[in-house]
Amino acid sequence: MDDNKLAETIGKNLTRLRKLANMTQFELAEKLNYSDKSVSKWEQGNGIPDVRILMQIAELFGVSLDDLVREHVEKEVLPKSAKRRNRFLTVICSVGLCWLVAVCCFVLLGLVGPELSYKWLCFLFAVPASAIVVLVFSCIWHWKWIRIVSISVLVWTVIGCVYLVIYAFTGGTQNLWFLFLIGIPLQALTLIYFVWRRNIHIKK
Repeated sequence: MDDNKLAETIGKNLTRLRKLANMTQFELAEKLNYSDKSVSKWEQGNGIPDVRILMQIAELFGVSLDDLVREHVEKEVLPKSAKRRNRFLTVICSVGLCWLVAVCCFVLLGLVGPELSYKWLCFLFAVPASAIVVLVFSCIWHWKWIRIVSISVLVWTVIGCVYLVIYAFTGGTQNLWFLFLIGIPLQALTLIYFVWRRNIHIKK
């Protein structure tokens, strides 16, 4: 890649990252202790910042130096803050969809059978469903601690759902507290598994 092409690529990446961060050229220039004219020149591809400034820009936007100097045709590189925001919104929308389904089921059951007294179970099942959604995304994006929490929530809410469903349909005649004993070894196995995985990762 010649200097002109490199300057053009850096300029495009710099412009995109600055706009994603909702930052003006003047604001970026202030953070870099440069003039906004210099930033404008870089973005137009009329010059290349020195390595020290490129490293400062990469750190500022939460990307690698390689992300600044390479063309990104197939996959657009986002700053870390934008990635975290997008992922958080994805999880929130997905969990919200679980609760939307629960509300729709509750309303539908209310229309079909107004006399049904167990319509509230729809909201009960939305809790472990939400935990499964969070668990899936935490596995995809390697959120270790969120994964541990979501598995723990899933274990205890599934047991809680089973307990409350049986309690509701038997009128509380069954002594079901022992069901929660199942959660203790499951919780212990979860923690042991993640500690074991962590030790293997450290050894590697």
